[in-house]
Amino acid sequence: MTLLSSKRIFNNLFLRRMCSVCAGSRDPHIPVMLNEAVEYLKPGEKQTILDMTFGAGGHSRKLLESAPQIKILALDRDPTAYNYALTLSKEYPDQVIPLLGKFSDLPKLLNTHKFGKNSIDGILMDCGCSSMQFDNEERGFSISKNGPLDMRMDSNRCENVPTAADVLAKASEGDLYKILKIYGEEKQAKKIARTIVEARYLFKKLQTTEELADLVDSCFTSEYRLDKLQRRSHNATKTFQAIRIFVNNELNELNYGMILAHHYLKLGGRLITITFHSLEDTIVKRHLMGNLVENTANPIPLKFCSHMVNAGEEMMKQLMEKNWKMLHKHVLTPTMEEVEKNPRSRSAKLRAAAKIN
Repeated sequence: MTLLSSKRIFNNLFLRRMCSVCAGSRDPHIPVMLNEAVEYLKPGEKQTILDMTFGAGGHSRKLLESAPQIKILALDRDPTAYNYALTLSKEYPDQVIPLLGKFSDLPKLLNTHKFGKNSIDGILMDCGCSSMQFDNEERGFSISKNGPLDMRMDSNRCENVPTAADVLAKASEGDLYKILKIYGEEKQAKKIARTIVEARYLFKKLQTTEELADLVDSCFTSEYRLDKLQRRSHNATKTFQAIRIFVNNELNELNYGMILAHHYLKLGGRLITITFHSLEDTIVKRHLMGNLVENTANPIPLKFCSHMVNAGEEMMKQLMEKNWKMLHKHVLTPTMEEVEKNPRSRSAKLRAAAKIN
């Protein structure tokens, strides 16, 4: 074994160990920017709040404690999170309505409970993965824990959704390049895509997170990379992000979720978004600013469609008007104290806005 490969193995073990330490919380998920989210939502008595990313229910629980007789619509696409919502609904009878589905399932789910346009007082969107998903190796989200290459937020609920392993086994080299370049902003996208395709002919199908992480790592000359804040990160971090986003159609779901938020909020109703990388934050910003025309600043085309709605010219015109009033001057980020307690919060950005005519 060469000195370089020995160093790489050591550094990979070090980085995985550091990730595990960050994940070592006893709570299933620590809600990010909890106090700020509640402060800007300003929940009032008997209001209805839609938590579009329920997770383990940290934000929703705080909202229930903050205002009397408040009603929470608890949406999540993950069956594990849905079970947490069911438990909370027993603790707060008649105040919590668990909803299982994606953002694009929301019209059907809300219609079942008689919620229509302009009927909700506040909406919270905490984007990305939850700690529950990262910390369970069987879900296949984490580089630090070896498990099957799954990455489906819906788990086994939607049988027709391909796993990460399916994508890596069947996508063309060109498609893999686009996935890594656009969704991961990976500079080595072309080299990694070629290596993944070549691996199909050299050994069996990629099946575990460790196999993918080591394969991607072999494309780099350095043992690790530095992120935008000059922190050590695994060479495969951006690859994992890109494949996860593609498998779960996260950016199109977020884009459609922003449209639905404006549709269901009452006039003056408040929207709180918490994003964790620039791709998510760019979509949120463009909606809040009414800047939805494709431009060179963002290579991702926003698709105003879903299996429920296909936006026409009238909706496009309406969406491009100034429909939101920002509730703060600059984007909000976690305090140093919060980052120290919960390292996963370090890249969070919170934006708060109110719906206007």
